[in-house]
Amino acid sequence: MAITGAAGLLAAWEAGLGEAPVGRALLLHRTARPDLDAGRLPQLPVGEREADLFALRRALFGERMQVRLECAACGADMEFELDAGELAGSLGSSEDSVVRVRQDGWDVEFRLPGVADLHAAARAADPRTALLARCLVSAVHDGTAAAAGELPVPVQRRIAEAVEAADPGADLVIDVACPDCGEATRAELDIASYLWTELDAWARDVLLDVHLLATAYGWSEPEILALSPTRRRYYLELCADA
Repeated sequence: MAITGAAGLLAAWEAGLGEAPVGRALLLHRTARPDLDAGRLPQLPVGEREADLFALRRALFGERMQVRLECAACGADMEFELDAGELAGSLGSSEDSVVRVRQDGWDVEFRLPGVADLHAAARAADPRTALLARCLVSAVHDGTAAAAGELPVPVQRRIAEAVEAADPGADLVIDVACPDCGEATRAELDIASYLWTELDAWARDVLLDVHLLATAYGWSEPEILALSPTRRRYYLELCADA
C-alpha cells in the first residue's frame, strides 16, 4: 500500500464531506488501494474491502483503536481498546471468489458478494432474492439448469453458510462484556465509519495547523503540508512561546 501524503488525504476528506457513508467508504477504499481501477473496488468481496480499510487505518493511525459502546443490558457507557492488527488477522478470506455448494441433487456456484451487490440488493423489494440473482454463477438440479428463484431454502441456507466461511471479514462482530453488569453486548464494527471519523478529526486538526503557521510565517498550504508532522509541531510550539 502506498501511504498517501497529507495533501492527498485532505483531498479525499474534502471530497467525502458531501458524500453519504457509502461514498465515503468508497473514497477510503480508493485511498487504500490506488493500485486498482476505481471501478473494480465495489466488486471486490466485502471482506477484502474491510481488510484494505484496516490496513489503511493501521498505516495512518496505528494499531490501537479506542471504542465506546453502550451496554445493551444496563446502559452503561463502556470504553475499551481494540488491536487493529489482531482484527485484520481475523479477516482472512478464500483466494477463490466463487464458492460451490452441492446438496440434495443441487450443484451451485455462487460469487462472493461485493459492496455494489449488497447496496443494489438492499434497494430491491426482496433483498435476499435479489442478492441470489446478482451473485449466482450457475445452478444445476439433477442435470437441469435452474434460476435463483428456484433454489430451495435449505440450499439457500447452505450458500449463506459457505459465503460466511469463505469471507468471514464481511461481517465483523465483537462481543464485549460489561464491567458493571457482566452481560455481553454484541456489536458490529464498521471500520469505514470508524476510519472516516478519525480522518475527519485529523483533517480539521491539520487545517488548524495550516491556519496558525500561515498566519505566523506567511507560508502557503502546500509548503506547510510538505513539512513533516514533527517539524510542524515544533514550529507551532515556537509560535506558542513567542
